[in-house]
Amino acid sequence: MRKIPLYALLAALLLTSCSEFGKAVKSTDVKYKYRMAVQYFEKPDYDRAMPLLEELLSLTRGDTLFEPVSYYYAKGYFGMKDYIMASYYLGNFSKTFRNSPHAEECDFLAAYCHYKESPEYELDQRDTRTAIEKLELFMVRYPESALQDSCLSLVGQLRLKLEKKDFAGAKQYLRLRYYQSASEALKSFLRTWPNSIYREEALFSILQADHDLAVNSVEAKKAERTEAGIRSFNTFADAFPNSARMPQARAMLRDLNAPQKRPHSQETP
Repeated sequence: MRKIPLYALLAALLLTSCSEFGKAVKSTDVKYKYRMAVQYFEKPDYDRAMPLLEELLSLTRGDTLFEPVSYYYAKGYFGMKDYIMASYYLGNFSKTFRNSPHAEECDFLAAYCHYKESPEYELDQRDTRTAIEKLELFMVRYPESALQDSCLSLVGQLRLKLEKKDFAGAKQYLRLRYYQSASEALKSFLRTWPNSIYREEALFSILQADHDLAVNSVEAKKAERTEAGIRSFNTFADAFPNSARMPQARAMLRDLNAPQKRPHSQETP
């Protein structure tokens, strides 16, 4: 018996598949069209499932099939990783079919889409904040959901991103040698994030900013700024007495306790 080449088998399968899809597209049998759409969805083959489902949205409106068609259509965008469209249609599904057994899943996935759209911390965090709001709303709406722990984990990750962005922004002032602005921004950061994972570094950076501001200050403001620097040292030392940064902190304290007058050209007003 002569063997059929593999490429010939693949070509035959492709033609059959195209023929089945073409038949489904042209069919006026809504149930057949729906059955084929679900088959393509489950493969998954979204390139064929989505056109059929999109057509079915208008054909089944007001029919009992409208709910499952809407569900598969929304999930199709999620499967294709088009999270902007998926979020819209998943959220719309849960609003339209509030009593559907899929409403909870779609509400969660709509929020999760914003999580997936959340960019690196350096960029605009609008989607990050929206994701937090949506996930927190989901937890309020479904207090008994098995997805509660997942939501808490996702919110935690998103908050860490916002925290990192805020800290990087505050530290930028120090890198630019805007010492007073750096000290104020870092203190504001700690008020917003009192239990931050960057707390030690933030307190040390405040000391560094206050130290540099004092030692480079004009004589008229040196005493006041030196006192502020010493307070920042005490705050850091009380919070992290065993920090690996303590030798550097003590060196800055020695500078503050025995300040040397610098040339007027180097002084900071």
